[in-house]
Amino acid sequence: MNKKDWWRGAAIYQIYPRSFLDTNNDGIGDLNGITKKLSYIYDLGMDGIWISPFFPSPMKDFGYDVSNYRDIDPVFGTLGDFKNLLNEAHNLGLKIIIDLVLSHTSDQHPWFSDPNKKNWYIWADGKIDENKNHIPPNNWVSVFGGSAWQWDERYSQYYLHNFLKEQPDLNYHNKDVQDEALDIARFWFDMGVDGFRLDTVNFYFHDKKLRDNPMRSEGTKYATQLEKQVPYSMQQHIYDKSRPENLNFIARLRKLADSYPNRVLIGEIGDDHPYERAREYTKGDQHLHTSYNPHMMSGIEKELTEDLIRIPIEDYYKNEESAKSNNNRINTEITGWPSWAFSNHDVVRAASRWFKLYDHNEELSKTLMVLLGCLAGTIFMYQGEELGLPEAKIPLDCIKDPWARETLPQWQGRDGCRTPMIWDEEKPYNGFSKFSPWLPIPDTHKNLSVRAQIKDKGSTLNTVKKFYNWRKNREEFFNQDYEFIDTNNSKIIHILRKNKNNETNCIFNLSAKEQSYQTYKIAGFSFIIEAYND
Repeated sequence: MNKKDWWRGAAIYQIYPRSFLDTNNDGIGDLNGITKKLSYIYDLGMDGIWISPFFPSPMKDFGYDVSNYRDIDPVFGTLGDFKNLLNEAHNLGLKIIIDLVLSHTSDQHPWFSDPNKKNWYIWADGKIDENKNHIPPNNWVSVFGGSAWQWDERYSQYYLHNFLKEQPDLNYHNKDVQDEALDIARFWFDMGVDGFRLDTVNFYFHDKKLRDNPMRSEGTKYATQLEKQVPYSMQQHIYDKSRPENLNFIARLRKLADSYPNRVLIGEIGDDHPYERAREYTKGDQHLHTSYNPHMMSGIEKELTEDLIRIPIEDYYKNEESAKSNNNRINTEITGWPSWAFSNHDVVRAASRWFKLYDHNEELSKTLMVLLGCLAGTIFMYQGEELGLPEAKIPLDCIKDPWARETLPQWQGRDGCRTPMIWDEEKPYNGFSKFSPWLPIPDTHKNLSVRAQIKDKGSTLNTVKKFYNWRKNREEFFNQDYEFIDTNNSKIIHILRKNKNNETNCIFNLSAKEQSYQTYKIAGFSFIIEAYND
């Protein structure tokens, strides 16, 4: 792996800190819990770690509502704990990426209550209806349901919030906001973090004229992972996000990142045209290094076919042929560099989504994790995927996710993928904590612990360890040279990964039944990787 471009093709492990490991026994995971398990992550064959937000927060959206960007919420630890984590990770050769939520703050952030910083947020007078009632200035809606505008008596105006009303959006048309965001990034770069995962990176700018969004046209992709007809999915989001001005600010952020050695910017992009937007945000050397979006992870329960994997990748590399230079290498000035994931803290776990909700199949779980590592781009593995954890069924009275108010009864919300890690089935709360966890641990997880799987040579955990440590020494997995070989079978994926020295055929059976392909008989939910299986 090129040290400068260490992130190209890297395998990055995502940690949701509330649910990883609790070392102070309050039922919530913490930074010291991550530090304690760094060697576990290193042994998986990972190159880095992305940590979801740990900043001070009222936790209305569990850390994605930030009230102080330069400190650690006491529930997770201290700045000293984070610095220790960073040093220990670097000693192991692991990179640390932190989650920066810059599009909005908490309404408890001091900026929001400071009249001198009123123009750091987005305010509008609104309209008066025929009954002389105040109504919002336009038709923009919140991802989490309802209008994206909230009336505020202080100023007799509305403020914009693309998510919860407790998460007011920042006004990036104000250069002071941009400068402050850059200074926050500089603070963490100076501390030594290796990069940022930029939450909702295409939400920074809005249309200054506050024009109404048009209604969604047939055939347009859903703008979130929730594939359901809700008010948000019924609009084309051309004025409330993904504005052209955003790229100018991204260029400023990239310039800052490039002033430090070997740093990376990873953007989360949710858009009606996700892969077109991803190409736009990553092409050249003045934008993001790579992008990440939830669309390969969308839906609640789906049949797994070749198209679910192949189409997103080919959509991203849509201009691949014209982007190839004389040596047949892809020119990233045109295509950029993608990132891929099957699960994260916002979606139904892939082990269940592509099998049966709240259930899993061990062989499918192994196959998915190896398939993920064969895709062209940077890949993200979410905590628990290496164990094959299924989506957890959460009792109604235990649901914490605020989005569930909008998604129930079709979807229980995001809590099902956020339950605590399973370390040791013989300890209280499966080794996560000695205190009752913030979310319940489902019975379906208890036999899938790290302790149990370490002892089983054929477990999902040991399969992940073996494959990802093998992958580290295969240069063909760290570039963009790939080819999907047509199989004429929706249940077979054949990917050719190559460089000037190697060509590796990666063949996967996505069905539970044995499949015949070329000269192979491939068992249900299994794979053949040349040189790996040999």
